[in-house]
Amino acid sequence: MNLYGVKAIYKFEMARAFRTLMQSIASPVLSTALYFIVFGAAIGSRMGDIDGVSYGAFIVPGLLMMALLGQSVSNASFGIYMPKWSGTIYEIMSAPVSYFEVILGYVGAAATKTLILSVLILITARFFVEYEIQHPFWMVLFLVLTAITFSMFGFIIGLWADGFEKLQIIPLMVITPLTFLGGAFYSIHMLPGIWSKVALFNPVVYLISGFRWSFYGVADVNHYVSLFTILFILLVCALVVSWMFRTGYKLRP
Repeated sequence: MNLYGVKAIYKFEMARAFRTLMQSIASPVLSTALYFIVFGAAIGSRMGDIDGVSYGAFIVPGLLMMALLGQSVSNASFGIYMPKWSGTIYEIMSAPVSYFEVILGYVGAAATKTLILSVLILITARFFVEYEIQHPFWMVLFLVLTAITFSMFGFIIGLWADGFEKLQIIPLMVITPLTFLGGAFYSIHMLPGIWSKVALFNPVVYLISGFRWSFYGVADVNHYVSLFTILFILLVCALVVSWMFRTGYKLRP
């Protein structure tokens, strides 16, 4: 294990994040805070409880997961795409570091930035709504696994994309709709008729449900199923990244 190589990539990516604090940290926190103000404090106070939880508190895990997914993908995809765009990716490929060490550096940095952002959002949420965390170990586990998994997914997007348009199309056209339809603002049991069953085909439902269970002990699906879903997505992403490096897909001229 070339720890110096991993450390160099990790420090470079973290330094880039701190150079762009307004874009990397302040902007997502402000956007999520507006959701808390509008849906949590303003609208939430006029809505009834959901599964015994006030609406303002109920949406906290969903909003946090929405920010978590979006920022994990964006941080990792942009982090690996820029070396491809500038041509410095070939220096990394020719350096004495394995693809596992490259992934560890980039994905580790992206996940770290996302986790820092998640903590700041949790602190911000406390100013607008009252929430509790009944299962802190599970909350941290879901948080870390989701950050790593979707940072890996973002890494795949960054390798696949050959333009800034492609870099944004998956987060905007896939991740965001799936999050809104995945129960971020409601329980899927509230959906009419067959739609509550159709929603179960959305993988984000399991992520949000498990994360919400760690807060309040209420969930749309069993939390062990949610854990299995995250681990399965992580495994698939790891296999895809391994294949991309072994074959040189989008990495060789």
